[in-house]
Amino acid sequence: NKPGTVGCFLPGIQTTLLPVPGIEDGGKLIVKGPNIMSGYLKADQPGKLQPPENQTYDTGDIVSIDSEGFVTIKGRVKRFAKIAGEMISLSAVEKMVLEAWPSINHAVVSINDPKKGEALVLFTEQKSPNRADLVKHAKNIGFAELGIPKKIIEIEKIPVLGTGKVDYVSLQKRAES
Repeated sequence: NKPGTVGCFLPGIQTTLLPVPGIEDGGKLIVKGPNIMSGYLKADQPGKLQPPENQTYDTGDIVSIDSEGFVTIKGRVKRFAKIAGEMISLSAVEKMVLEAWPSINHAVVSINDPKKGEALVLFTEQKSPNRADLVKHAKNIGFAELGIPKKIIEIEKIPVLGTGKVDYVSLQKRAES
């Protein structure tokens, strides 16, 4: 047990960390071993069991593995945005916003940006959100300027799924419209 990690891999699990531009300590986790399913149902061919390529599975997780084999999950590939060549964790942006405006629900998505690749959009239940306040807070804690959302949308209620998790798909659609 090591606080801050999810533990070590089980014996027999082979791991590969693929480099992710902008992520220095870690990479995208690919696993291979007896725990891999014999096939997966995917949206591109509904109802057809598709075997994993090379008997490996792309977890979609960005992790680091320390010298003792302990794994720290840094986030999901889908929950990162590439802005001006830098990888920005959307979860880290949400945490920074929560520190600035505590006890209020927030969600961040990314949209295409012709100049910088992607841009961040913040949805917040904060009444009359002021971007200048957010910029000031980010600078005070040393948060990267690229991680400050350019667009802030006040929303009455952040939508959630039946599981209670944020409905990022509907927010993504709204941000893109």
